[in-house]
Amino acid sequence: MLLTILLIYLRHALPLQLKNVSQASFYTPSVTRAVSARIPTEYGEFELAYYSNTVEDKAHLAFHLGDLSGGENVLVRLHSECLTGDIFGSLRCDCGEQLDRSLQLIAEEGQGVLVYLRQEGRGIGLLQKIHAYNLQDAGHDTVDANLLLGHQADERDYTVAVRILEDLGIKSVRLITNNPLKISSLEDAGIKVNERVELDNFVNPENSQYLLTKAQRMNHLLRMANTPTDS
Repeated sequence: MLLTILLIYLRHALPLQLKNVSQASFYTPSVTRAVSARIPTEYGEFELAYYSNTVEDKAHLAFHLGDLSGGENVLVRLHSECLTGDIFGSLRCDCGEQLDRSLQLIAEEGQGVLVYLRQEGRGIGLLQKIHAYNLQDAGHDTVDANLLLGHQADERDYTVAVRILEDLGIKSVRLITNNPLKISSLEDAGIKVNERVELDNFVNPENSQYLLTKAQRMNHLLRMANTPTDS
């Protein structure tokens, strides 16, 4: 109980601290494109590139489509892994819908990149994310659940994503996102964001509080006017 009271105090007394690329400047990771293959999808035919890196023993992926040789004003999505949403269709979040919509937008554009980052659970990993689900069911929002588990609200880092975009020759982007941290992370690393391409809200009674927390506590650019509730 004391820990909960302390965290609630800190929630209101201190600004929410989120990571970005500049905060990870003490190392300079590199990536290696190990292999690529053709991936036909319902939206179009993508090229899938497998990237290893010098930071961690995780492979990150890039789905790219069309001619990227110019490297300017490329439609890009940075998507962090969500096993429960992307694969199993969990209604706790809108990650799976965002993934599908982003691939669709890139296919309609005829050119673009989706970088798939292995940063499950805002960077805390699958095991800790499932523990966080139980805390959320006990009444805590997604931010406080992470804090109660000893994590930051968002532990994701976009440095590897920057290196992947650089490997693909991308210099400026139109970024598919509602998260301003992704915009600042790319710009701090020297990749110009010419435009933010808004993602639709995929709201349901199970994820409405999750989305509201994103908007109110994590500064995501969401339109929450018609949020459904359980009542």
